[in-house]
Amino acid sequence: MPIPRLTDPERDAALAGLPGWTLRADGLAIERGFRFGDFSEAFAFMARVALLAERADHHPEWSNVYNRVHVVLTTHDAGGLSRRDVDMAKAIDRLLPPET
Repeated sequence: MPIPRLTDPERDAALAGLPGWTLRADGLAIERGFRFGDFSEAFAFMARVALLAERADHHPEWSNVYNRVHVVLTTHDAGGLSRRDVDMAKAIDRLLPPET
C-alpha cells in the first residue's frame, strides 16, 4: 500500500505540534538541528535515533559535526512528508532530556 503524502493543511497542523522542527525550503521535508555537550553525547543521541529508525523502518537523512546533529525527515515513497515523518520527529524529541 502506498504511503500517503500529507496535505498542506495536515503538514501545517503537524508542524504546529513539533517545536524546533522547520519545513525545508522545498516543502518536502522537516528538519531540526541539535547541539550537545560534546561528540560523545551527539553520537549517543544518533545511536538512540538509529535504533528507533530501525524499529520503524524509517531512516533519517542526517549529518554530524562534533557536538551538532542535523536531522532531515522525508518519505521518499510518498514524495514528501508523511505521517511517518511526524511520528519519527516526535519519537526523536522524546529522546531529549526535559528542559529545565
